[in-house]
Amino acid sequence: MSSPHENTWQSPATPAPAGPPGAHVQTPVPGPGNQVAVAGVTGIRFVDDLIDKAVGIPSSAIHAHVDRLRRRNPYASPAQIITLLEKQYLLAVSTSGGAVGAAAAMPAVGTGVGMALTTTEVGTFFAASAAFSLAVADVHGIGVEETARRRALLMATVLGEQGASTVGSEAGINGRAWAKTLLVNMPTQTIKRVNSALTRRLIRRQAGKQGALAIGRLAPFGIGAVVGATGARAMGRTVVQGAYKAFGPPPATFPRQIELAISGPDESAAPLRLVESRESEPSAPPRD
Repeated sequence: MSSPHENTWQSPATPAPAGPPGAHVQTPVPGPGNQVAVAGVTGIRFVDDLIDKAVGIPSSAIHAHVDRLRRRNPYASPAQIITLLEKQYLLAVSTSGGAVGAAAAMPAVGTGVGMALTTTEVGTFFAASAAFSLAVADVHGIGVEETARRRALLMATVLGEQGASTVGSEAGINGRAWAKTLLVNMPTQTIKRVNSALTRRLIRRQAGKQGALAIGRLAPFGIGAVVGATGARAMGRTVVQGAYKAFGPPPATFPRQIELAISGPDESAAPLRLVESRESEPSAPPRD
């Protein structure tokens, strides 16, 4: 298999190029980029902005990224593809954390600029986490188009075990492998209730974690870089564990269909469940 470092996450502002024609049959649905903006969930504008930007990555970029990994690793199982996604994600967040830590700790950088750099890294962390969780969903055959559902997935995976238990208690579902039930079958009203509970936990938990990391990054040059890299990687591992809690074990084979929800005007009603065909399979090189 190829190195997991060959593909890195694209910023939501610069989506990855689309895959080959016919790689994915996509039906227009309400989602990021083609729906009315939804009010923020935390009430803290810059945090809401970071989350909204993170969950705005186009589904086409997610599909293309997973398809590229599969083409470059044609004999890889779903479990092996998810392992590659995890390695890419942890590399991305630890590299970003270390770079911000080194820059923020340089003598010429003031505290205000250092804190601004840290805020930028929080955005990078959210964006990478959203892309990772959506890619894992893609491998499991689950599409997430609506902003509120993407927010739920992002916040729950960032919170790890706490996120799974919050989803379970608020939605009345099993906290293990909860993603398909919540994201495909639950009405918008339930999603909003889950998001409210996740938001309260996220603000309390991440404020403490990011605050401690921010102080570490402002330490003398070198120490700040280590704290930034190791701290960000530790937070990334929580997201990896959160994704496993959300989706459960990888499927034995790659699904040929993507399931997703389309909500109607009645937020208390179950959403319409849409099934999209994923017709093409990455071609494998001939065996000797």
